[in-house]
Amino acid sequence: MNDAIPILAGTAALIGLGHTLAGPDHYLPFIVMGKARNWSMGKTLWITFLCGIGHVIGSIVLGLLGAMLGVALGKLELFEAWRGNLAAQLLIIFGFTYCIWGVHRAIKKKPHTHAHAHTDEVLHTHKHSHLKDHAHPHEMKTRSITPWVLFTIFVLGPCEPLIPLIMYPAAEHSFGGMLLVAGIFALTTIGTMLTVVLVSAWGIQFVKIGSLERFSHALAGAAVCLSGLAIQFLGL
Repeated sequence: MNDAIPILAGTAALIGLGHTLAGPDHYLPFIVMGKARNWSMGKTLWITFLCGIGHVIGSIVLGLLGAMLGVALGKLELFEAWRGNLAAQLLIIFGFTYCIWGVHRAIKKKPHTHAHAHTDEVLHTHKHSHLKDHAHPHEMKTRSITPWVLFTIFVLGPCEPLIPLIMYPAAEHSFGGMLLVAGIFALTTIGTMLTVVLVSAWGIQFVKIGSLERFSHALAGAAVCLSGLAIQFLGL
């Protein structure tokens, strides 16, 4: 194996770590959505893992195809940049839409009181929220599409640093080197995502926001939207 491959492998690990930590979109959506939707820790990590797989596989496949077909690095990077913009825009749209839905839900969930009299003419009041009291059994069984939306966005989202990393071993005709570099980058990226989500999701369980709890979905949507804006305009 070429002596440069081990160096590239180490570089892939460092870049995978830095790339993931610097991009809040790699972990923030799972943390806030898990909190808002009351996902278990296992479900939160499983969704994070699947989205991480989709995130790196797309770029690995693209890089391998580009190397085998002899596509120039510049063209691949342009395509990856387009994918990145698309993923960021979808994240913004999803977060904004979810935030608006969350605000609407919070308004419906606001507790209020009603006064009514019984047959014995005793007047009393009771507190309730329309969202809870008017829920129908068949609505409770509806499966959330949120994980699938996140997965789709992450599949579209590229790992920008990966393509240049695997093009060198491709130029040296080292298929094993390509797989090694790509594999280390993928393991580091997904491992970092899972670690950050695990620690943050565990810590956020102890955060109590009191009366703002009913706005948890709106806050989650706003956080996702902001992470998309950070990608789009700050290049994170």
